[in-house]
Amino acid sequence: QVQLVESGGGLVQAGGSLRLSCAASGRTFSSYAMAWFRQAPGKEREFVAVVYSSGGATDYAASVKGRFTISRDNAKNTVYLQMNMLKPEDTADYYCAAHLTTGRLWFPRDVNAFGSWGQGTQVTVSS
Repeated sequence: QVQLVESGGGLVQAGGSLRLSCAASGRTFSSYAMAWFRQAPGKEREFVAVVYSSGGATDYAASVKGRFTISRDNAKNTVYLQMNMLKPEDTADYYCAAHLTTGRLWFPRDVNAFGSWGQGTQVTVSS
């Protein structure tokens, strides 16, 4: 499994932007689908976005589509989450996650599909 370290969280006003980064260890980063999840206080961890290992296709939760962009740089073993037009309801701890692609069916919105997780980075959006 890869080791993941997130960075880039902080406090921002509503309407502002932040970019989260997730640096991964290991030499097989390109074999992993990478995702961002978030967890607000008292709530379950929820899917935000995923970028697949092959071709870089992406998918987003409806709540962030059009505002957030996930991307990856395989040369740098890094995945990013650009967050624009932030809202107070985006306040949460954001976690990076990795899924080793094996060709078997899997569900990217399921937290149990991911074997590696970062420690999280806090994002607070003030109104």
